[in-house]
Amino acid sequence: MTSNKAPLVRIRDLSVHFSGSGKLFSLRKSAVIRAVDGVSFDIPRGGTLGLVGESGCGKTTLGRAIAGLTPPTTGEISFDFASTAHDRKVQMIFQDPYASLNPRMTIGATIAEPVKLNGLRDGAAAVAARMAELLDMVGLDPAMAGRYPYEFSGGQRQRVGIARALACEPELIVCDEAVSALDVSIQAQVIVLLEELRDRLGLTYLFIAHGLSALRHISDTVAVMYLGKIVEIGPKTEVFTNPRHAYTRALLSAVPVPNPLVERQRQRIILQGELPSPANPPGGCRFHTRCPVAEERCKESYPDTVTVETGHEAACHLLS
Repeated sequence: MTSNKAPLVRIRDLSVHFSGSGKLFSLRKSAVIRAVDGVSFDIPRGGTLGLVGESGCGKTTLGRAIAGLTPPTTGEISFDFASTAHDRKVQMIFQDPYASLNPRMTIGATIAEPVKLNGLRDGAAAVAARMAELLDMVGLDPAMAGRYPYEFSGGQRQRVGIARALACEPELIVCDEAVSALDVSIQAQVIVLLEELRDRLGLTYLFIAHGLSALRHISDTVAVMYLGKIVEIGPKTEVFTNPRHAYTRALLSAVPVPNPLVERQRQRIILQGELPSPANPPGGCRFHTRCPVAEERCKESYPDTVTVETGHEAACHLLS
């Protein structure tokens, strides 16, 4: 996918496969789970790429591969970083703000630890000052540094997680369902904070979500993932106003509209059946088993990716 902004990250033909085993996956021992299966796209520098799809589609695995937490099976991930300190230049904000924090460490120690380990400040006083600065940056009182995670609300804990990610002075942050565990009103506050930090610090985000609502405000580019494949990608306005893949249209039909009159008149697209197993994906287009407009050729071969507008692409036989 092309963009007016230079890419910070380039992903080319990336696959992440896992071996299934015994009763854990209810699969044959030789089964291969194709969590991510040959995806290619760019993440523009200074922007936010929103990655959306149902649970089990592979988006978290893709995010973990980009963050260096899960090794790719094949393909390439390349970064255009100003320095060679790649390990700390990519950080991750996790879905569960409680499980991702050490309950035995104060939040001050949690945030200070990466500053010390990466040698980003010299001396205890400088590390403490940086920790206080990071807490203030995410909207928390530095006087709270001595408290433990259980003493904070979910939204506050996620702010601690954001501060911890910022402590490494990253260029790219992978936000893995970073607001989905929060109340709706708190979600909005955290998204606004992430936007402010992106603009202030020149950050780049990969923002992973299972629905399109959260991506409407924060994303510049939206990528739609289904069963290990990117089926549509393009500028946010194009994807929201002119979706070209049937799966994208189904996801958009589930996004609530504030106007009750419009909401009552909208036609919902209800997908039939369950998401197929990534260990045994359908032949042809992987969406054809649930697609309301599938044709016979959709069962026979996977569609080529077609450019429908500048920077807007979709993989669907009906576009060719």
